[in-house]
Amino acid sequence: MTVIRLTRMGRNKKPFYRIVVTDSRKRRDSGWIESIGYYNPVVEPKVLKLDEERYNYWLSVGAKPSEKVKKLASK
Repeated sequence: MTVIRLTRMGRNKKPFYRIVVTDSRKRRDSGWIESIGYYNPVVEPKVLKLDEERYNYWLSVGAKPSEKVKKLASK
């Protein structure tokens, strides 16, 4: 099953996340199909960039977003 989820990047205590499309059987930070955005919760104000066209495409072909991605995308 294809999922849209966050993958952690950055360093210790300074994380940022990429919003990626991947197979649900893969580990959190392992290979992914496509990166469609990023989220940086460390800086003020928090930065979220999401390619809505690609996000909607992946939803239309059956990808399931994680709870956190669904919450972020609704903003």
